[in-house]
Amino acid sequence: MIGVVEAFAPSYARARVQFLEAAAAAGLAIESHAHPLKGRDGENLAMDVARDGPADADKLLIVSSACHGVEGYCGSGVQVFALHDQAWRDKARAAGVAVLYIHALNPYGFSHIRRVTHENVDLNRNFHDFSQPLPVNEPYREVHPLLLPEEWPPQPDNAQAVAAFIAERGEAAWQAAISRGQHEYPDGLFFGGTEPTWSNRTLRPVLRAHGARASRIAWIDLHTGLGPSGHGERIYAGKDDAAAVARARDWWAGGGATPVTSIYDGSSTSAFLTGLMWTSIYDECPHAEYTGIAMEYGTVPVLEVMQALRAEQWLNLHPEAPADQAAQIKAQMLAAFYTDTDAWKGQIISQARQSLFQAVDGLSG
Repeated sequence: MIGVVEAFAPSYARARVQFLEAAAAAGLAIESHAHPLKGRDGENLAMDVARDGPADADKLLIVSSACHGVEGYCGSGVQVFALHDQAWRDKARAAGVAVLYIHALNPYGFSHIRRVTHENVDLNRNFHDFSQPLPVNEPYREVHPLLLPEEWPPQPDNAQAVAAFIAERGEAAWQAAISRGQHEYPDGLFFGGTEPTWSNRTLRPVLRAHGARASRIAWIDLHTGLGPSGHGERIYAGKDDAAAVARARDWWAGGGATPVTSIYDGSSTSAFLTGLMWTSIYDECPHAEYTGIAMEYGTVPVLEVMQALRAEQWLNLHPEAPADQAAQIKAQMLAAFYTDTDAWKGQIISQARQSLFQAVDGLSG
């Protein structure tokens, strides 16, 4: 059994080694889908997949990490710990639930301490039918000129304009305008793309192959960056379907102790979003009953997260920035999505473990 702290890694390269070693130690076959680019330290990148359970299992639980690159520092730790957790593996096996671990949905962002893919796309805004008109984010058009000034840190006039927007409309409006997703500014924040990304195209056949024989599928997608530090918000992840929302709340709410929130009824810390990744399950496994959550762990206050995202995107647009400034911005970015303390990691694992057990009970109930 691995310790809680040891499950987490200081880099993508090390996290990948720990995941592959944990899967091998558990006797699981590994599928590796190679990414076309190299990592920050020249390492190979891949979306790695391990299945714990028979190929013909009727019930499937998906546990995925690093949809938003840098958030994989947290999500990978959960996956590594789970693969070493014999009590958890015995629980799933006894209930006839196969568990599909998808490690590093966005390995490029994970390695390079970016939230986006190598295409500068927010993967969780990229799942659209691109043959149809894409949603328009009118408020983003207004804030885009404020987000990425020519100089960083921003000059006083920019800081004052941002402060005026927040004072007039509130933090929630600022967060929603930026984070909802947009398809007009390729160099901007939360860009959803104009075509499917590598990660989108790679994920779909994985879901199709592993979900083909399951009649019930659950999904826990691991995220960070919203909410109080260390608190795992269970956010319903699926279509606006009353029965599916009720099912998620029945499975994961813990009788009210661990509420399941939703972007559809305004109960979530997340804004209303479009192009969400888990909509792919309806395309690839239309035969299955689907129930899912995003497990969203808090780190630092949302305005600090937004500031870190602005700085990191500015750095991506200004590769000529001095090395010490680049290092400071990357450190700020990592801290916005990963709290490197034993206490925080303990909170992450305990809540993740609870949600895993709840998912098995729900699938088999």
